[in-house]
Amino acid sequence: MKKAELVNKTAAVFNRAKFRVEKYSPEILMAAGIAGIVVSAVMACRATTKISGILEKTKEDVDTIHNCTAEGYTPEDMKKDLAITYIHTGVDLSKLYAPAVAVGMFSIAGILASHKIQHSRNVALSAALTGVSRSYADYRSRVVERFGEAVDKELKYNVKAKKFEETTTDEETGKEKKMKTAVNVSELNTENDYAKFFDASSRYWEDNPEYNLMFLRAQQNYANDKLRANGHLYLNEVYDMLDIPRTKAGQIVGWVYDPEHPVGDNFVDFRIYETNKESNRRFVNGYEPTILLDFNVDGNILQLM
Repeated sequence: MKKAELVNKTAAVFNRAKFRVEKYSPEILMAAGIAGIVVSAVMACRATTKISGILEKTKEDVDTIHNCTAEGYTPEDMKKDLAITYIHTGVDLSKLYAPAVAVGMFSIAGILASHKIQHSRNVALSAALTGVSRSYADYRSRVVERFGEAVDKELKYNVKAKKFEETTTDEETGKEKKMKTAVNVSELNTENDYAKFFDASSRYWEDNPEYNLMFLRAQQNYANDKLRANGHLYLNEVYDMLDIPRTKAGQIVGWVYDPEHPVGDNFVDFRIYETNKESNRRFVNGYEPTILLDFNVDGNILQLM
């Protein structure tokens, strides 16, 4: 029993190690390829220091052949000997540089293999993202078809009715009375989707809600102009406009502009004027200088174009 457990544990350790090697194989191959290129260059430099001996020997042999005065030594014999000498020189030079060339070729092969593995993984990730985006879009269209756009927005942005109690003074009697009001607010999970805060972390942010609103509207218009001009726009490009750090997803998802066969909204929307969000209302009304921007990306534009 102990022997079987030891074998199982050993196999498990081996499989985990194998998996980690496979997981980081692109990085390993790339690092090995770069190191191999450096080693190949060093080996070639060392080989070059030895080339003078081969060339000197070749020169001596050629001079000997040209100065040969042996009886019966014809010009045809001289040509044959010269050809043999040059062949030997070529073989010696090939042997001298063969290790450096071999290491260089293996290094290039490693770099190409790394690129191939990474490319295949990116293709798989893009396909998976496209499938998820398509399923999500189909789900939302079914919700809209059955329950309407209002319910779709409530589910997407987690809109809930929130009760507020405020105290007001009657102008005629001067008495205070409490009133309860219900307002629909959004409790969006900021860890999902592509929503980002426009706040003090951006160099374009000011402690002035009116300035920030004006700036965001201008950047949204600029993003739409760029989308119509280029036909596509990456989310990371919009992040750059707002001085928001780029993301891995941002280099794939974005917007596509096609007025004849639209695949999305055909425009960029920062969703500033979301009336269901209490924080957005406070920002637009000038009470709050920070806002959560929830961009209406179309999805993986590499697959949509």
